Amino acid sequence: MAERRRAGRGEADPGAGRNAARGQRLAAPGDIYLHYAFDLWVQAWRKRHAHGEVIVVRFADDIVLGFQSEKDARQFHSDLAARFCKFKLELHPEKTRLIEFGPFAAEQRRRRGDGKPETFDFLGFTHICAKKRSNGCFTVLRQTVRKRLQAKLGEVKAELRRRLHHPIPEQGSWLRSVVGGHLHYYGVPMNSPALALFRFQVGWLWHRALSRRSQTGRVRWDRMRRLIDRWLPPARICHPYPLRRLGVIT
Repeated sequence: MAERRRAGRGEADPGAGRNAARGQRLAAPGDIYLHYAFDLWVQAWRKRHAHGEVIVVRFADDIVLGFQSEKDARQFHSDLAARFCKFKLELHPEKTRLIEFGPFAAEQRRRRGDGKPETFDFLGFTHICAKKRSNGCFTVLRQTVRKRLQAKLGEVKAELRRRLHHPIPEQGSWLRSVVGGHLHYYGVPMNSPALALFRFQVGWLWHRALSRRSQTGRVRWDRMRRLIDRWLPPARICHPYPLRRLGVIT
């Protein structure tokens, strides 16, 4: 069982004040608040009440929890709501939900006739129950959240319109940083289709913008392909699989 929740309404905003400096994330007042309201409490709850394994992942006010036992998940949901009430906080009603997720979820739901396991979004990725092509074992498929992808493309389109008459090298340099930054964040294993789509759409938007710079004609695609190959980084995976990344050789 997996439960995805987000701290919501209340006098304190756990997500406020998130800053980054030189690639590092600074602790915000809301994070310190949640450290006492949630982090310390959940560790104690796990030792006292859990009957199975419990996994907790929190980034600012976004939290995902995994429970081996459905009974533990439902008990935790009730206890956490009461815990947050003491701090005048509430769980987000739309983003807090209990779902069946994991290596046995698909088979159990198939037997009940419930269809495929539900998915959940976390830190810009949609997490999906899947199987590896190599051996058929369970794996978590992470894909770029569609709304995030569309929103970013909308921002690129608006900025290209603002930079319409800037020199092509200046536009290309900016787009290279945009695409490169996107690839370095979303470049996780099994997300290649979404990466290639983003790069293709950025190139298409750039072609539209360049073709509107003059009334004499559109930019030919043979020239456009050269510009794309020169300025836009190729879509590639930038991060290894979690087990390989966290592996330690001694």
